[in-house]
Amino acid sequence: MKVSKLAANLIGSEIVKIGNEVNDLKAKGAEIANLTIGDLNSNLYPIPAQLKEEIQKAYQNNLTNYPPANGLLSLRKEVSKDLKRRWNLEYDANDVLITAGSRPLIYAVYKVIVDEGDRVIYPTPSWNNNHYSYLTSANAIEVKTTPENNFLPTAEELKPHLSGAVLLALCSPLNPTGTMFTEEQLSEICELVLEENKTRGADEKPLYIMYDQIYSNLTFGAKHVDPVSLFPEMKEYTIYIDGISKCLAATGVRVGWGFGPANIIDKMKALLTHVGAWAPKPEQEATAKFYENADNVDTFVEEFKGKLEASLKVLHNGIQDLKGKGLTVESIEPMGALYLTIKLDYIGKTKPDGSLIENSSDLVFYLISDAGVALVPFSAFGEAKSEPWFRASVGGLDISEIEAMMPKLEKALNKLK
Repeated sequence: MKVSKLAANLIGSEIVKIGNEVNDLKAKGAEIANLTIGDLNSNLYPIPAQLKEEIQKAYQNNLTNYPPANGLLSLRKEVSKDLKRRWNLEYDANDVLITAGSRPLIYAVYKVIVDEGDRVIYPTPSWNNNHYSYLTSANAIEVKTTPENNFLPTAEELKPHLSGAVLLALCSPLNPTGTMFTEEQLSEICELVLEENKTRGADEKPLYIMYDQIYSNLTFGAKHVDPVSLFPEMKEYTIYIDGISKCLAATGVRVGWGFGPANIIDKMKALLTHVGAWAPKPEQEATAKFYENADNVDTFVEEFKGKLEASLKVLHNGIQDLKGKGLTVESIEPMGALYLTIKLDYIGKTKPDGSLIENSSDLVFYLISDAGVALVPFSAFGEAKSEPWFRASVGGLDISEIEAMMPKLEKALNKLK
């Protein structure tokens, strides 16, 4: 049966493919340390108790009809207050759009700004920009980053590609690496965007930045920076992606928000009225109530990110111990989010059965079967399968599980020749 060209050429998620393999093996009784999905074990990391109570209360009060298309005013007002208090960003409630998590926002940014063939720039590795570019028929310009720069794009790397581009997709802290822009790095990029936009006429689209800061509250000592705080004139060109999915351990609650120039936010709202990507009304009501007291957010986040940081440090130290034992591995010290960047330089090695590890996917599935350790290769984030870098997400495991998996990983790697 024929389907659309878009559907026929759509590529499924490599992360989901790996996750399916893990789930199949677990169903057969295998013990696997699942470091793949950017999610949280809700028994280890439950949402705030008050948020849960407010959600239940909203359902009991029958708040089960349609919310406004741009989100409850009470929540948009609380978001506006939080942006001012936390980042000193001035955005009116009408400049905020509430959706069911951040994915509809990202898709809407692409659809509202990008026409077929328009140039979109994003770094690799990065989460899902390749797929959103495909869905909007964009001319995708992938800018390969380096571990020396923590896999973040530099102004020098981006500069040759900005002419004629309409969208630059950035994320900090970055999924998949957990690394963050410094003030200097982001300032240099913003200066380039401002310079580029000065060259454009009134009948041309500007170059916009989509700035995904969904992990901005989950930072470990490093300071989160954003475009408009650095350059107020960037307000005209920056669309932010944010929400509670990560900072409140609420991935399944589905409350996200975007904010930016009114003309873009209004068009995103109009687009999403046809998609129905609203966050459920009870969850919006509960989030607004929870954010009324800023201490609620701060207290929960501090405890939550402390646990994440502890798990990441155990994993990072474990990889460094393996490096000290002579294994060809590396890891980048975590700065934020729930991810550790790990290098396992074993592509081209031979497995015990005599078969070859030809690429990063081969290594992933070998480690699942022989070490009970599941990682995501950077090929799932736009990199080549020849790259030996991997994302490890600690949200699904406790520290004891991370500690228990390290000898198994060491043993499996030592079997490769």
